[in-house]
Amino acid sequence: MDIETVDEETPHLIFTEEIDATLGIMPFQARRIAFNLGLSGGAFKEMTKFVTGLYTAYLKSDASLFEINPVLKTSDDKIMAVDAKVTLDDNALYRHRDLAQLRDLREENPIEVEAVALGLNYVDLDGNVGCMVNGAGLAMATMDLIKQAGGEPANFLDVGGTADAARVEAAFKIILKDPAVKAILINIFGGIVRCDRVAQGVIDAYKNMGNITVPIIVRLQGTNADIAKELIDNSGLDVMSATEFQEAADKVQAVLA
Repeated sequence: MDIETVDEETPHLIFTEEIDATLGIMPFQARRIAFNLGLSGGAFKEMTKFVTGLYTAYLKSDASLFEINPVLKTSDDKIMAVDAKVTLDDNALYRHRDLAQLRDLREENPIEVEAVALGLNYVDLDGNVGCMVNGAGLAMATMDLIKQAGGEPANFLDVGGTADAARVEAAFKIILKDPAVKAILINIFGGIVRCDRVAQGVIDAYKNMGNITVPIIVRLQGTNADIAKELIDNSGLDVMSATEFQEAADKVQAVLA
């Protein structure tokens, strides 16, 4: 049941089975799984049916995860799922309205629920550096950089490829709902997104909210980045240049050292 310990101490007891999605699970694969579990007789047959049914349920429900832990073999050779964790693909719920109706928002993170309603891709984390990025790949890379620098990301937030002023302001409000956030890092690459629209969103959010007390570090690169810089420079906000920021950061590092 403790798969991490098994992986460290007895990795030879972990068996994997690769399934060709175009063929589905084959009968010989289900039998091999049952054989690797040391089963025989009635339990062997029950396990092959169990594994085949598990794969079918995973496929037909458009799930991204089916985890059965633990699986129980009864004294009369029945195979039962004692506990399970199932993760459904939100993008496929329109095909499973019966499953969507079972959703209980009270069991979910309220900030994540609000973010979804606003069209934002947001995942709450345990760190203290709020992230606002466009594109999932860039968001992951930004979080890695924060970790590499010794920080901890407070969230994953992808504002998407249509980020405008209103969307950026909404993202600010979502990030600042987390009291653990001590700074906000905005990393935008302007391909489809126009950097000037994002900059205007930052300015509008700062002025409209009026209570942003944490420092905001903004990197805008790409389409209209020069216009974005002018907007921020002329916004009347207390702006620190990249050089000034680096000098301040060096001083902090020196104190911490």
